[in-house]
Amino acid sequence: MPSFDIVSELDKHEVTNAVDQAKRELETRYDFKGVAASIEQKGESIMLEAEVDFQLRQLIDIIYAKLVARKIDIKCIEEKDPDLTGVKARQELVLKQGLDQPICKKITKLIKESKLKVQAQIQGEKVRVTGKKRDDLQQTMALLKDSDIDMPLQYNNFRD
Repeated sequence: MPSFDIVSELDKHEVTNAVDQAKRELETRYDFKGVAASIEQKGESIMLEAEVDFQLRQLIDIIYAKLVARKIDIKCIEEKDPDLTGVKARQELVLKQGLDQPICKKITKLIKESKLKVQAQIQGEKVRVTGKKRDDLQQTMALLKDSDIDMPLQYNNFRD
């Protein structure tokens, strides 16, 4: 019986490369000459630090541009509220990975409401979809690509 898994994974190596490129651009940009601004990756988050809020927004634009150039979907980034103290402005960008329970339930509900002849079951941080025909599975993938789910989805482990 054909099946595939719906997951949301993040290529951490590409994120590291994007952060490194953003750091290099930060060093060469004229509007950041003499400004104490930094971009640091710490585990599952990216820390941005600048002198004022406007520069912080510029840093976010730089990092987003580098992530998109490396084909990383921006939906996997959650912006925390900026911490605007007197001298520094800090903001954390959290990298989300894996499907949490509410999103898995939303995906299975969407599949069941579509009346396609497939079954969806939640297995930890992924959703396994099985059906009798490969065409039904491909229609399910097309349905999910057109949906408004807040996470980037990948389809792997396709079995015939």
